[in-house]
Amino acid sequence: MSDDAIADGPVTGKPDPVLEVRGLEKAFGGLQVTDDVDLDVERGTITGLIGPNGAGKSTLFNLVSGFYEPDGGTVRVNGTAVTGAEPHAVANAGLVRTFQTPRKLEGMTVREAMLVGPQHQTGESVLSVFTNRGQVVAEERANLERAMETLERFEIARFADTPATELSGGQMKLVELARATMTDPDILLLDEPIAGVNPTLANKLKGFIRDLNDDGITFLVIEHDMDFIMDLADPIVVLDQGSVLVEGDPGSVRTDDRVIDAYLGGPLDE
Repeated sequence: MSDDAIADGPVTGKPDPVLEVRGLEKAFGGLQVTDDVDLDVERGTITGLIGPNGAGKSTLFNLVSGFYEPDGGTVRVNGTAVTGAEPHAVANAGLVRTFQTPRKLEGMTVREAMLVGPQHQTGESVLSVFTNRGQVVAEERANLERAMETLERFEIARFADTPATELSGGQMKLVELARATMTDPDILLLDEPIAGVNPTLANKLKGFIRDLNDDGITFLVIEHDMDFIMDLADPIVVLDQGSVLVEGDPGSVRTDDRVIDAYLGGPLDE
């Protein structure tokens, strides 16, 4: 293994990071869940985030995306400080996340759920509905057209009029990914995108993620399926006991003794 392939701790100071995390800390009671995390996600990459159960991966996502307030440290998105900001403010800076268990929007069809995504809609202001009605109508028409095009791209347009609560878990994974793209994110955080889905859908999701990455979206992906994430992502960041253990290319991470030890001595593909 070359020294360049993998390094102790995080690789910081990347040329064009979308996401910069420095010294991030979070404890719940006496348990230190996130411990002085430094992490950069380079623009244009699909970066994988792995680690054993309890390593702090989802907590890190919640801290970065504004769902938890950190005890210490900083978070920057596109150079803008968003430490402790509300999720909508983090989204406005360019970072959006999905959840391991997609949240079904009660009382909405899939089409309506898609229309929640677009940012900075004129119709969000009650005053604009009366003073800029033409612009509001034009934006709504454009958003509706884009929503349907996005549903078609993800091969779920047939569910447009289906109540979101009636979709299967796998179908909701597709809807949530499609809805996230409606926000035009610079970086999209995916929390276990293939958890509970069949292999055919997992392969489709991998293809969609790659296509979106080709379109310019940067990804940070938590995933327990090692074959999936090692094939999809580069670099791979390994979190253990709340801290970054190593970062490197998939081949180096898979064979690194420290990573294998973190997974209780078992090979990563088991």
